[in-house]
Amino acid sequence: MVIANNHLVIMAGGVGSRFWPMSTEELPKQFIDILGVGRTLLQLTFDRFKGLCPSENVWVVTNRKYEALVKEQLPEVPVENILLEPCRRNTAPCIAYVSWRIKAKSSKANVVVSPSDHIVTDIIEFQRVISSCLQFTSETDAIVTLGMKADRPETGYGYIQADLTARSPRNKEIFRVDSFREKPDLQTATEYIRQNNYYWNAGIFLWSVETIVNAFRVYQPTMGKLFESMLPVLGTPKEQEIIDQRYAECENISVDYAIMEKAEEIFVCPANFGWSDLGTWGSLLMKSNKDLYGNCGIGENIRFFDSHNCIVHTMQEKKVVVQGLDGYIVAEKDNTLLICKLSEEQKIKQYSE
Repeated sequence: MVIANNHLVIMAGGVGSRFWPMSTEELPKQFIDILGVGRTLLQLTFDRFKGLCPSENVWVVTNRKYEALVKEQLPEVPVENILLEPCRRNTAPCIAYVSWRIKAKSSKANVVVSPSDHIVTDIIEFQRVISSCLQFTSETDAIVTLGMKADRPETGYGYIQADLTARSPRNKEIFRVDSFREKPDLQTATEYIRQNNYYWNAGIFLWSVETIVNAFRVYQPTMGKLFESMLPVLGTPKEQEIIDQRYAECENISVDYAIMEKAEEIFVCPANFGWSDLGTWGSLLMKSNKDLYGNCGIGENIRFFDSHNCIVHTMQEKKVVVQGLDGYIVAEKDNTLLICKLSEEQKIKQYSE
């Protein structure tokens, strides 16, 4: 595998509304140091791919309004590799755009696509898995997705059903995908865990640029033709103008629906490297260091008394005291304070509106 042919695509256009009030439309969660480690989620994503692909082959697809944030947080990424969506159109158009853009630069590119707002705790194992899968996609016309070992019945994730009898002869860790499953109810999720061939869909994809471009031509011909017609201007000063004019023509559809559920050569690599998609306050609590009573405080001076299983995120306060709460989120930012039961956190989206 030639590392110079490896490209990383970071999708960074989301608004992270379930993390309100910390995450807002002006400053979504991927641009925030959520974990209090001195690096934002976007920067941590970039960091964990170091050594797997040169920084001139890193691409960030984001909404136009976040251009300055990306430039500020990732100065290593060439300015021309920051692709700006004029409107939100889900993951399929985002991936189609960057795929044709990479194709215009390098037809031999081997690509890994990652969301910008996930966390990984075992970086060494993560890099081993990614490297192994990139080797596989460089030699085949396969699409590979990573399946995370499911250790609890999680209703917030989609699932991948693997055919564990159909192991790839080229790579013993990679199996054929039987099906993709939507976010299940608790009973279904519990049934998935009981069987050993269901994995969480991490939304991390690997393929050669030829493979994905061909997949769009076959399974999303309208979108494929749109970007194919733009090929002569991609990478030129006219690119942004034509994207601004025509991007909204794309169907608002996820890559899972658009390509994954239709394509033939789809494989999954089951992996276990301490992954979380940090979609909610609850998932942040699960992944954070907690005290003896299950509390996590992210901020300067947070004190808990008679409190259990709470997450407090108050980066702008000098001192915070929480007494007598069990299973609560307390989050403060820019004159907005949220106090919400963890069990009711799915309502946060509507509170933010």
